[in-house]
Amino acid sequence: MADITAIKLNSNVKLQMGTFHVAVWGCQMNVYDADRIRDLMTASGYVEQNEPKGADVIILVTCAVRAKAEDKVFNQLGSWRHQGIINDDTVIALGGCVGSELAHQIIEIDPKIAIVFGPRTAHKLPAMVAQYRATHESVVDVNAEALEKFDALPEQGQRGPSAFVTIMEGCSNNCTYCIVPHTRGGEESRPEQDIIDEVITHVANGVKEIHLLGQNVNSYRGLDANGNVSRLSSLLYEIAAIDGVERLRFTTSNPMEFTDDIIQAIADLPVIADSIHIPVQSGSDRILKLMHRDYTADSYRELIRKLRQARPNIFISTDIIVGFPGETDEDFAQTMQLVDDIKFDASFSFIYSKRPGTPAAEYEDNVPLEHKRQNLYALQAKLEEYATMYSQSLMGTRQRVLVEGISRKSDQELKARTSNNRIVVFEGSRDLVGQMVDIDVIKVMSHTMKGRLVGQGMNLS
Repeated sequence: MADITAIKLNSNVKLQMGTFHVAVWGCQMNVYDADRIRDLMTASGYVEQNEPKGADVIILVTCAVRAKAEDKVFNQLGSWRHQGIINDDTVIALGGCVGSELAHQIIEIDPKIAIVFGPRTAHKLPAMVAQYRATHESVVDVNAEALEKFDALPEQGQRGPSAFVTIMEGCSNNCTYCIVPHTRGGEESRPEQDIIDEVITHVANGVKEIHLLGQNVNSYRGLDANGNVSRLSSLLYEIAAIDGVERLRFTTSNPMEFTDDIIQAIADLPVIADSIHIPVQSGSDRILKLMHRDYTADSYRELIRKLRQARPNIFISTDIIVGFPGETDEDFAQTMQLVDDIKFDASFSFIYSKRPGTPAAEYEDNVPLEHKRQNLYALQAKLEEYATMYSQSLMGTRQRVLVEGISRKSDQELKARTSNNRIVVFEGSRDLVGQMVDIDVIKVMSHTMKGRLVGQGMNLS
């Protein structure tokens, strides 16, 4: 037997604890949490697998905003079991907002799930896995201080050319349909310097585009280095001044907090992208009041007017809920009128989903599901018309794009994203991946555009 004192280990070598796979559903904040979980598990000695088959630990991060998202994750587990991708030895950890929402109920639904965690306890995952392996008893831990995880997480790893950065946790608006205040808690903002340091690390790793995240990102109120409260507008100026940040996005913005100082930052800072997401949810003042959204359809129109005055080429996307309890044909007609007035570039539109524990779950809902579906189809058809109109308006223009990778349909083409959030494919060298380049739009298709790298010959095929 070798003398153990003679064995010298490099301090960078970590004990391999096994393999893991992460699957994620839901909003960008879930994507951010999943990326940070990857950093955490890797730093703890685990090796990531791109596919779930054979992984020792499978971590699922999903949302609770709609029942459909919850159903997907349980259906996915059932499918993996049926295919033999997971077995009784696989450690299953289920978390995200659904972890906070259901907690111990998840174990009752599926006793083979080993670990349940919430958005605020993701940093405890390695310890939870160790506890489960030692006891073979399920571990449920969904409660922690809002910002505790940020202090506990390791330095972020490679992200590619674009990176999410969460600047705050939770939401305090208490919209009557929304479960987020229950699953993520009330609003708490990260210190400004912590965010700046994270951005600087991303830029050092080659990131060109920073995407700031919050459930209500424009209510950010973090402390700066002097202990003063910093608002989102101040943070935008600070990050825009960091050398290497070539594009800046922020999501999601509530109309109630989209103040003039933020609009001025958009006017002043060309680095801010030409695409802004501002959920309106409904065009009916009566429904907005029932939703506890403290603005009107006309005040939303005025907000968009100011934004377009500040940035004439801005593209506006939104969220719209169809079939909120008590929504009449007149209410829906007012939503359709708002869509015509604003001419949204894109929208995440869906039928209202009852969330247990929310005030709206107690509202009378006597609108037939089929009627809601027909309204949704009509809304989506109108939204598609405007999206096509905006895409067609880009034909023949020159766009600054961030090259994200290789096209899915052809390995001879690259995939890039415009400032106004359009996907463009074009022929180019793979060493352009991760770079900002100029392309001319030469063809507009249903959901993508074809471009030509500036300086290359014409190719309309």
